[in-house]
Amino acid sequence: MSSITTLRRKAATCTACPLYRHATQTVFGEGDAHAAIVLVGEQPGNDEDLAGRPFVGPAGRLLDRALERAGLERSSLYVTNAVKHFKWSKDRGGGKRRIHEKPSASEVEACRPWLEQELWLIRPQVVVCLGATAARSVLARAVTITASRGRLLTSPEGYRTLVTVHPSALLRIPDPGDREDAEERFVQDLRAASRSAQHAIRASEEKTTR
Repeated sequence: MSSITTLRRKAATCTACPLYRHATQTVFGEGDAHAAIVLVGEQPGNDEDLAGRPFVGPAGRLLDRALERAGLERSSLYVTNAVKHFKWSKDRGGGKRRIHEKPSASEVEACRPWLEQELWLIRPQVVVCLGATAARSVLARAVTITASRGRLLTSPEGYRTLVTVHPSALLRIPDPGDREDAEERFVQDLRAASRSAQHAIRASEEKTTR
């Protein structure tokens, strides 16, 4: 693929798994095509499916606040999802809400080539996996947040990888104090990603000047 724009155009007609049949549209990644940090979520939600852009709903707004606190500008990053179509089911209570469903392993795997090509084109210094589904896609194996969080991992393609929670998980914490603590830890994870990326950039620059 020659560019992210070309890749996005091709992904718009993807039928690699059944999810495209009920989604409004493909929700591809967006941001700086030369970003040092790529954030990978699970899949678009209801708001993202309708807007055609990643992380624009409640979880996206929380992410934006956390990025600001971490000293990161979203425009300097690239934000995408492991799965590009919204997986949902009808509200069993008879309402019109579309209920989020976790994508299956086969659906994540069907979409993995798109993520692989995004990362190959961007060549980030650090990939941040927001949640276990994103981590499974990037690392090509199942991992838990508890065991992998706070560790610098390496993907099969050689990308420095950090695993943290998905912002939507923070929204589900009922106690305000617990939520505040969890958000602060999330911000710390984003700061760690920033430090790791800056260290890698400096190391690369020093290597080229020797």
